[in-house]
Amino acid sequence: MKTEVLVPNLPESVADATLITWHKQVGEPVQRDENLVDLETDKVVLEVPAPDNGVLEKVLQQNGATVTSGDLLAVINIDKSATPSEDTIDQATEESPAQALSPAVRRLILEHELDSNKIPASGKAGRLTKNDVLDYIKTDVTVSEQATPEPIVTTKTPPPNVVTPGPAPTPATSDSRPEQRVPMTRLRARVAERLIQAQQNSAMLTTFNEVNLKKVIELRRDYKDSFVKKHQVKLGFMSFFIKASIEALKRFPLINASVDQRDIIYHGYYDIGIAVASERGLVVPIIRDADQLDFAGMEKQIAEFGVKAQAGRLSYEDLSGGTFTITNGGVFGSMLSTPILNPPQSAILGMHSIQQRPWVENNDVVVRPIMYLALSYDHQIIDGKEAVQFLVAIKESLEEPSRLLLNI
Repeated sequence: MKTEVLVPNLPESVADATLITWHKQVGEPVQRDENLVDLETDKVVLEVPAPDNGVLEKVLQQNGATVTSGDLLAVINIDKSATPSEDTIDQATEESPAQALSPAVRRLILEHELDSNKIPASGKAGRLTKNDVLDYIKTDVTVSEQATPEPIVTTKTPPPNVVTPGPAPTPATSDSRPEQRVPMTRLRARVAERLIQAQQNSAMLTTFNEVNLKKVIELRRDYKDSFVKKHQVKLGFMSFFIKASIEALKRFPLINASVDQRDIIYHGYYDIGIAVASERGLVVPIIRDADQLDFAGMEKQIAEFGVKAQAGRLSYEDLSGGTFTITNGGVFGSMLSTPILNPPQSAILGMHSIQQRPWVENNDVVVRPIMYLALSYDHQIIDGKEAVQFLVAIKESLEEPSRLLLNI
């Protein structure tokens, strides 16, 4: 008896997906609910589990294939034993020497067009680790030394942002000035599309301010140990900024609104997006009903999102919606930036690095931990006055964090 492995139903907003990694090879045993293959969409990587125990008999879609809901991916023979013979293992190993690679290693090799056989392995039993691949990427390896794998996305015509290559360069030029053409991942292409959309469909403007974080830092220092002991999570800066943003959004509801053609949609809830950097690119998971969470609840969700983002396990539900976004370029050392809107939202708050700077208090110049804040907003519906007052409200809450605790 045989059973089919199909592409699961994709959300309405997703037309298709790209097959990026098979975790099993033909002839290998599979267990029910074991992940067989990863499919990449413009938001997340979907795992397709085995529907039953058996042996993978046939694979109909290879890495790089574009698939849609209901497409046949593979066939499993459930009559065969799920325990492979030594001959089957040897045959599968001979056919696919990369089968022992972990999903993270496979993804790195695919994205950087590497030949796994040329990378020195330091893992147990000669397995290739993620650090092995990262170390190899850092070395000076020319394109001529690499094997060319199948492209991640197959298209009949080149995308408009890719220049069709001209005549091949001479060997001397190729050796001295190496180049490597790598197709965008679906996530990167989608991010690029949304950034262009934001600039074309909104009258984007940015206003700036600075905030003295002395009292926030002191509060974290005084209670960080007891906070971890009670809640099993660290007290970070982001929860303070989320709380301060929510209080400001309540005072200026237009900042929490969105534009739909010629209508303004006011949201009576606060779903806050937190921009997170992952191996696949920038993603924005959503903390839903953030106004109903305390500091510990927010920190736990942020920590969970961070783990899921690095593991590529964020779901569509995690990334869908949102009424306001906060992005923190300060973790990478950014002093100042102009964040781009996350459509259809009307505003985004940018955090930056904390620096010791001169500050005037009671006519005396002192040194304080200062952060520059940036608020980008859609000038179609938000006037400069409201944007400035909103940012000032955030500044006031952060400089007197007791306001957040007492809700005043």
